[in-house]
Amino acid sequence: MDKYQVAIVIPAFNEENTIFDVVHSVKEYGTAIVIDDASTDNTRQLARNAGAIVISHNRNKGYDEALNSGFVEADRRDFDAIITFDADGQHSSKMLKKYIDNLKQGVDLVLGVRPKPARFSEWIFMLYTRIRFGWKDPLCGMKGYSMILYRSQGYFDSYNSVGTELSYYGFKNKYSLKQLSIPIEKRVDTPRFFSIFRSNIYILKVLVKMVINK
Repeated sequence: MDKYQVAIVIPAFNEENTIFDVVHSVKEYGTAIVIDDASTDNTRQLARNAGAIVISHNRNKGYDEALNSGFVEADRRDFDAIITFDADGQHSSKMLKKYIDNLKQGVDLVLGVRPKPARFSEWIFMLYTRIRFGWKDPLCGMKGYSMILYRSQGYFDSYNSVGTELSYYGFKNKYSLKQLSIPIEKRVDTPRFFSIFRSNIYILKVLVKMVINK
């Protein structure tokens, strides 16, 4: 039995249309930990039916707090590494093997690079991180982390960074990293992340926080 244990952390809010298939698709690569962020549909039960460990919030806390809960649970269970994975079916589980291979070889940070970003604000965010660090796609939701990196910072997120703070910490502190091009599938329904206008404003505010915290 492979002693290298990987937690696949999946934040989910009202993803009953996809969560069962997503959990089922990742199970051969690691242990699925689904954080049900106070869904009002059948997300929680379908995730359990598919074989996931489910952590439920009693109120909606948002993407980063859902990931925080998943990382705390993975740390408590003493996994070796964590991969974040979206619940909407846009990520390919076949890419998990490449992530895990890199993590097992000692890479601390494995970052997905999508064919193109989803929003105008993401282009601006990407421009900053490419110039500053060579970081190609900071807002890609599929990222892999060694537990060593996570425990070094001591938490995943502290300022609602849209999943970027721990990676940013890794870049700043010269942890080993790998960037992988990944495919993105079309969503089967509407995104959960605000309206186009509100999401662009939110992402730009996160970028300002990153610049201030450099």
